[in-house]
Amino acid sequence: MAERYLSLTEVAERLDVTTATVAKLSLPEPDAWTGRTRGWKQDTIDRWNAKRPGHGGRPKAEKRRKA
Repeated sequence: MAERYLSLTEVAERLDVTTATVAKLSLPEPDAWTGRTRGWKQDTIDRWNAKRPGHGGRPKAEKRRKA
């Protein structure tokens, strides 16, 4: 089976942020390149996200209201 890599858009969806925000982040080195397109394994993004500063901070306003 072929390895599955996340695009920049899919990374944004996984992190629940916009693609503009992801473009500003210092993402880890891509696991794969296809031409100029970068790709990351889900595990790579999950480990990076768990370690990044400020992760787990204040929830979004809509989530705070439900609590």
